[in-house]
Amino acid sequence: MAEENFKYVNLDYLKSMAGDNEDLIGEMVEIFVSQIPEFNEIFDDLYKNEDWYNLGMQAHKAKSSVAIMGMDDLAAMLKEFELMAKESRSPEKYPEFIRRFREETALAVEELNEHFSK
Repeated sequence: MAEENFKYVNLDYLKSMAGDNEDLIGEMVEIFVSQIPEFNEIFDDLYKNEDWYNLGMQAHKAKSSVAIMGMDDLAAMLKEFELMAKESRSPEKYPEFIRRFREETALAVEELNEHFSK
């Protein structure tokens, strides 16, 4: 696979796990891209229902997905969100966590779609 210059994702971890198998990498990217709208919808529903514990569980799931795409800063933020939400701490901060997730994953999806449509 040619050397890419990604701004929002870093596929090095994914490539090392997939052994540079382009089909597998493409499949993992497709899964990630398809998960993002689901994560956003679930985050919104859980927040609206003030279901903090499950919001934390969802942050945990999202953290794994963004980590595979090499989005380390976002993964660290989701870890913090996960721990806070599971303990119902500082719910006033949750909208900012959700906003950042939505924003950064939208940029990542756009970048991945542009790259993999070539």
